[in-house]
Amino acid sequence: MCTSITLLNAQGENFFGRTMDFSYNIEPELYVLPRNYVWNGAYGGQRMHNLYAILGVGQEDGPLFAFYDGVNEKGFAAACLYFAGYAAYEAKPMPGKMPVASMDFLHYLLANCASVEDLEKLVAQVSIIGVPDPITNTAAPLHWIATDRSGKSVVVERTEQGTRVYPNPIGVMANSPEFPWHMTNLRTYAQVSPRQAAENQWGNLTLKPFGQGAGTSLLPGGYTSPERFARAAYLKTHLPTPQTREETVMACFHVMESVSIPKGAVISNRETFDYTRYTVFLNTKTCEYYFKTYENSQIHTASLWENYRDGESRIRLGRLSRPVQFGKVTVV
Repeated sequence: MCTSITLLNAQGENFFGRTMDFSYNIEPELYVLPRNYVWNGAYGGQRMHNLYAILGVGQEDGPLFAFYDGVNEKGFAAACLYFAGYAAYEAKPMPGKMPVASMDFLHYLLANCASVEDLEKLVAQVSIIGVPDPITNTAAPLHWIATDRSGKSVVVERTEQGTRVYPNPIGVMANSPEFPWHMTNLRTYAQVSPRQAAENQWGNLTLKPFGQGAGTSLLPGGYTSPERFARAAYLKTHLPTPQTREETVMACFHVMESVSIPKGAVISNRETFDYTRYTVFLNTKTCEYYFKTYENSQIHTASLWENYRDGESRIRLGRLSRPVQFGKVTVV
């Protein structure tokens, strides 16, 4: 369970972010990977290298390392989201195609793509192979959303019908079902409006709405993927265009508050809480992360360029979790 959006501000800066909703225990950390970083893929151990430097959130487990989301030095950004019941990976590589493990695919995109156009060319040359990860001990069902500095966005899905790259004109993604279904489902909410609904007449009875906000009464309120997709799509498309970088960051987090899941609202069939463990937004122009966690609502930042070093090793910036500090207000 996750939600992702893009948002352009008045300066033309494209922000990209996501909630990480998960019922498994994870320990996300920030990493910088330098240009020409060499790594071994989870499928077959083949050696790969990064064309571009990357700042992202990921996790390592022994020799395995995978990103959950990230941005590279060219402003290409992407994230993986759960796609349960629909993801279907290839059992073996297709002739002439590069085999990439499903858990490595996001890293592979960030390492090699400077733009969405690069992604569209690269996907045609790749076989996505299902490889169990150490968190779920399964080949976790995933799909991917990507964007670049232009604001263009796409969704990549691998199902029984093959690998598809879908243009994403609304810049929103959630979980199952397939992306085209979500876009069609938005027609259900065509009557939703930020404006006040008018009174209605039922025979001799006049029905008046309860105060402001009646135009939004059709918006869904649950935490299923279709409901979160619809809420995020409505809110981001009705925001006044943010004028400054700071205003954009705050707008992004306010949109995501509407789809964030508090602990206890959703329980998995393993009797574990499925909740929003962290929320991140990143500026594709400056390659900066803005993030907060379930335990700490204060927004923290991290920059690719302030932490970049040439070399051969991953640069670990530490866990997203930070100690909570409450600011005190006193008499002046």
